[in-house]
Amino acid sequence: MNIIENMMEALRSIKGNLLRTILTAAIIAFGITALVGILTTIDGMQSSVDNSFAGLGANSFDIKVERKRGRRSGVNEKVQPPLRYVEAKKFKELFTNKTADATVSLYAGVTGIAEIKYESNKTNPNTSIVGVDDNYLTIKGYDLQAGRNFNSTDLELNSNVMIIGNEIAVKLFPKESPLNKSLQVLGQRFTVVGVLGKKGSLTGGGDDRVALVTLETGRGLSAQRTQTFEITTSVPKVNDMDFIIGEATSTMRIIRGDQLGEGESFNIERSDALAKNFEEVTGYLRIGGFGISFITLLGASIALMNIMMVSVTERTREIGVRKAIGASPSLIRMQFLIEAIVICIMGGVGGILLGITVGNIVSSLISEDSSFIIPWGWMLLGLVVCVSVGLLSGFYPAYKASKLDPIESLRYE
Repeated sequence: MNIIENMMEALRSIKGNLLRTILTAAIIAFGITALVGILTTIDGMQSSVDNSFAGLGANSFDIKVERKRGRRSGVNEKVQPPLRYVEAKKFKELFTNKTADATVSLYAGVTGIAEIKYESNKTNPNTSIVGVDDNYLTIKGYDLQAGRNFNSTDLELNSNVMIIGNEIAVKLFPKESPLNKSLQVLGQRFTVVGVLGKKGSLTGGGDDRVALVTLETGRGLSAQRTQTFEITTSVPKVNDMDFIIGEATSTMRIIRGDQLGEGESFNIERSDALAKNFEEVTGYLRIGGFGISFITLLGASIALMNIMMVSVTERTREIGVRKAIGASPSLIRMQFLIEAIVICIMGGVGGILLGITVGNIVSSLISEDSSFIIPWGWMLLGLVVCVSVGLLSGFYPAYKASKLDPIESLRYE
């Protein structure tokens, strides 16, 4: 009896006990659904985060000063002075000369509670006004839906021009183009020269509620308040990130007058830091998913072993006949092992299809930006797990069947 005959015999046996086989395959399917479904959901969430961060400038980092007082190791931390405009300008000049490949942009928040008016329409008082230079849009990954970026003339003349976010444009101009319209912000008039494309809601939608003005204009709007500037730097290659961050740190330490042996009076934040943290979290989630799936598949394997033991008992006389006409113990073992594997594969294929469907539905409910994912790697893993479960669950029943005495088996009723 060759492998093909064994497979055909396994299928005939499965057909003869169809209901029992379906129930056993369903248990396997639920286990594989748990495995593939959970991992597909996690991959969908990861894909959503990756897509969101792709527009944030993955090869960039920010230099800023956090001015909140805190405690570390039981010691009050020193409140650092803000990053002043003179320091930011000096850094841009020195660092650009030192690292020609890097692109530097300066920006500063003016307010986060502004209200923008156009005729009878106005926004909620939660709009952020930011003073920026001409490199800001490129480094931060903004796309212009309409209009233009700030040019050198705007920056030199401190023109009252503004680039507004997508949400602001929809709110104030539901039926007309915002370009060249005059808006009232913080008691001044600004002309709209650009509209930003939709950024997404990864950080709560704040990027779509932003209005950008030129850097010097932003300084003028904050004349009565202490303003801290921030620096964002983009590098062409991810592999150069660590080296350039080191150069930026040494340059800023000199500008800020940080002494040797002391910590930096500023913070450097990589744009991909949050994405890496999320990858670490998803790693733990995958481990948890494996654990849940393992428990489910363990129960399924026990059920399959029980079914195969019953099958061996029911077919004792058949085994005796096969041995009497010359079937070797290895062929008997192979027959029952193939039967167990076929049942597992039937359940596994159904579980994979169900897991992909469930996983994508759950990930789409968690994040609107998630895309449909076909996890080829997890599908292959699911099939490997199915075959492994079949081998482990079918080995003992197959071994027991191969050891039956043919004479005693023929007497079995």
